[in-house]
Amino acid sequence: MEDFLARDTNVGFSGGEIKRSEILQLKVQQPDFLMLDEPESGVDLENINLMGKEIAGLLEKDVHIVNRRRSGLIITHTGYILDYLEADQGHVLIDGRIRCHGNPREILRVVKEKGYGECMRCKQR
Repeated sequence: MEDFLARDTNVGFSGGEIKRSEILQLKVQQPDFLMLDEPESGVDLENINLMGKEIAGLLEKDVHIVNRRRSGLIITHTGYILDYLEADQGHVLIDGRIRCHGNPREILRVVKEKGYGECMRCKQR
């Protein structure tokens, strides 16, 4: 037992285990604002699904938007998390400036089809 208590957090955990541990820590802290940098990075499909559900719970996605007490910023380069979590808004940051914003799934679709250059011509700046 002492060995377990003395070890560093997440030592020997897989990528999915580390992400689950991080989500558990957030659930305990109950922050008003979450910043998650690529939560799907290094995680298998089963754990991405779990991550999406837990993040949705933390962000109170089951509560009407005007009654939510929490919000968050999720950074993704792949968009995989969007398959498991409904985001309200999407933004593309290029050279330190927001170049495009709107529906996250639509932005991702355009980037996949036409590349980030299309964000430079976005009509919704």
